[in-house]
Amino acid sequence: MYETFYGLSAPPFQLSPDHRFFFESSVHRTALAHLSYGLDRGEGFIVITGEVGAGKTTLVGHLLETLDRSRFVAARVVSTQLQGDDMLRMVAAAFGLPIAGAGKADLLGRVEAFLLANQAEGRRCLLVVDEAQNLSIPALEELRMLSNFQSGAQAPLQSFLLGQPQFRATIASPDLEQLRQRVIASYHLGPLSARETRSYVEHRLAAVAWRGDPALDDGAFAAVHAATGGVPRRINTLCSRVLLLGFLEELHALDARHVERVAAELAAELDFAPAPRAATQAAPMAAPPVLAATRDAAPQQAPRRLDGRHDEAMDRIAALERRIAAQERAIARQERLLLQALGAATVMLDAASG
Repeated sequence: MYETFYGLSAPPFQLSPDHRFFFESSVHRTALAHLSYGLDRGEGFIVITGEVGAGKTTLVGHLLETLDRSRFVAARVVSTQLQGDDMLRMVAAAFGLPIAGAGKADLLGRVEAFLLANQAEGRRCLLVVDEAQNLSIPALEELRMLSNFQSGAQAPLQSFLLGQPQFRATIASPDLEQLRQRVIASYHLGPLSARETRSYVEHRLAAVAWRGDPALDDGAFAAVHAATGGVPRRINTLCSRVLLLGFLEELHALDARHVERVAAELAAELDFAPAPRAATQAAPMAAPPVLAATRDAAPQQAPRRLDGRHDEAMDRIAALERRIAAQERAIARQERLLLQALGAATVMLDAASG
C-alpha cells in the first residue's frame, strides 16, 4: 500500500530475513569478526545467540553471500524438536542427498561421502542450524559426531549454531562437554543503541529509494528506539505500521506522536513491550546466571484497581475506533483512485473510438 504513496521501490521493513538489507551495527560488525575468525579456523562450531529478531539469520546470510561459491557449499536447517536420527536426516536433505528409505548407517555413509568428495575438489561444507535452542541433547550430539569426519588435517564440515539466549544454557550442559570443546567462536548479538536504531531505519529506507518522504523528525526516531528496545525485527514491525498509518492519513511528515500511537496499538494487539537490553558479549559458553528477584530489588507494584482496568479497556476501544476510522479513510481513498483510473480509461476509449 504505502510504497507507491511514498515513492518507494519495495517494502523497507519486511519481516523475513533479507541479506540485502544487512545493516552493520557495532554489534553486527563484532559478530562478523567472530564469524570470520571461525571460518579461518576451518573446523568446529561457531555459536551465535541473540533475542528473537536480533538479526542472527540475516547476519549469517550476509556472510554466506560474501563467500566464494567455488570454495564453499552451504546448507541450512531450521530445527524443531529433533532427535538424533531426525537431525541426521535433516542434514542429509539440506545438502540435497536422497534420504527415502535410508537407515542411519546409509545416511552416515552418504553424508561422509558427500563431505569428502567436496573436500577433495577444494570445497568446504558449511551447515547453518537455525533455532538451535529447540535441539535436543541427542540431536546436538549427532551434529558433534558429524564434525568427527576428517580427511588428513582438514575438517570437511563446519557448523554454525544460531539460537536464542537460552541455548547458551543448553550447550553448557555436562552432557555436551565434547561439543563445547569444539566451539571455536561464540558471540551474543545484542540490541541496537538509540543512535544505531536511527541509522538502521534510515539505512533500510535508503535501500528502497527513499527521498525524504515521509519526513521523520528526531522525536520519531527516539520513540522507535524506546518502543522496540533496539531489536531489529521489532523496529521493522513498528516502522512498517507507522508508514501504513502515514499512508492511511495521507501524512508526509511523521513525529513521535505517530510512532507512540502505533506502538500503543501494537502493545494492545501483540503484547509489544520493549525487549530487555542484553549485554553484548563473546564469553566462553557457560550457563547464564540465574537472576533471583528479591524484596529489596524493586518496590512491590500495587495491585491494579478496577478503575485502572476500565481505563485500559477504554484505551483499547479508542484505539480500535481509530483503526476503523483509518480503514474507512483508506477505502474512500482507494475508491477515489479507482474512479480516477476509470475516468482516464473512459477518456482513452472515447479518443480511440473517435
